[in-house]
Amino acid sequence: MSVPHIEGLSAKLLVVVARWPFAVLTSPINYPVRFLFHHEKSSPPAQEPVQAVVPELHQAELAAAYYGERQGGDHYDFVRVGPTRVLFGLLDMAGRIEENGSVVSAAQHTFRTRSPELFAAEDVNEADAMAELCLELNRAIMAAEGGIRSCPAFAGCYNEDLGTICYFNAGHTPGLLRDANGITELTATGLPMGLFSHATCDASLVALPPGAALLLVSRGVLEGKRKREEFGLDRVKSGLQQAVGETARELCVTMIDGVQQFMRKPPVHNDVTALALVRTNNSKMQG
Repeated sequence: MSVPHIEGLSAKLLVVVARWPFAVLTSPINYPVRFLFHHEKSSPPAQEPVQAVVPELHQAELAAAYYGERQGGDHYDFVRVGPTRVLFGLLDMAGRIEENGSVVSAAQHTFRTRSPELFAAEDVNEADAMAELCLELNRAIMAAEGGIRSCPAFAGCYNEDLGTICYFNAGHTPGLLRDANGITELTATGLPMGLFSHATCDASLVALPPGAALLLVSRGVLEGKRKREEFGLDRVKSGLQQAVGETARELCVTMIDGVQQFMRKPPVHNDVTALALVRTNNSKMQG
């Protein structure tokens, strides 16, 4: 089977056995990046999160990637809630994977079951629905944990007709929106989930013009270190700005490759995850 080539990257993308939900990106120092493609769902072990399926979008693309094997609580998911709306989310739960699997699974179950219900009406108020979803996710996490567990999270509803994203940022690293005007930080709209049972989180609305991109990265990306210096948000922003024209898949891989190149070693200090939503540049299509 031929290997697809990503222009401008020093690594190559290899597709593994079709029943698995990822591909492996071998870096210049031969460590893997797990990359999410369209796939059929597999049966997970008990109390483990179900593998996410990336919905196909109209004139846009969603993708997510993470480095190596899961260690902590990073988890992304996607769910189509109507003909023109798709929800996506990235959780960054505290703790190791062996101790938080059931909590992440509970959050995913709430995300997948309640999202279609909250967005069932065509004229739904997206901000109200997102705020309610955040509240219910928070309660599900606390109930599954039986106590307190910090869980920063970013979730958004992409409206394909309008090209807008209604989102909440519950104490997560800022989402980064790149458009013709530069990069805008989508900062926290509330506290991390899992801390207070009645905590509320506001929802905000941003436009995603043709050619624009939204990038989410986990805390592990920012915390990648070389000596005592962290990779940091500024380097993520710089990488996003320089990556103009890349697809969502390429953008995710570029971000993780950038952390590895900065550290000059495998980034195994924490989960290192990226999620991207890129809207097609109509003018390029027409050209």
